[in-house]
Amino acid sequence: MAINRLFTFFILMMSCNLYFSQDITIKDDKVLLDGKQILKAEKINVTQYSFFSMKDDEEILMYKYMDNETPRYVSDDYFILNFLTEKTKVESTDLAKIANFMNSKKGMEKLVRWLLKERVINQDGDLNSERVAIFKEKYDENITQRTLR
Repeated sequence: MAINRLFTFFILMMSCNLYFSQDITIKDDKVLLDGKQILKAEKINVTQYSFFSMKDDEEILMYKYMDNETPRYVSDDYFILNFLTEKTKVESTDLAKIANFMNSKKGMEKLVRWLLKERVINQDGDLNSERVAIFKEKYDENITQRTLR
């Protein structure tokens, strides 16, 4: 009897997890959420991506990976999320949030999924100003200000 309850609970949890997961893909410079385009994406180079609003084609987010001028030493690497329309910059060393080796497109898909989960970007691709401020408080490590140059 306990096995049946445990199995039922497991199936219920899996179905809820699958129901709430969203399919994010970047294809042909389009960010698609469950098949609907919410943003435009532009790969500038291997370490930099820009995301544009669908409404007015304005650049709303710029992602940049910094190796801190030490290409062979990865422990000091970080990334910058620059929310341009909000004039907010987030610098973080938590590369596990977006890391994906040898495929920056998959990493950017993880980034958009993370921003959706944190409600920084809504289902239509619009930035939420209040959530951007909360996101900065949670994840910004202020690396540039702490680093002597």
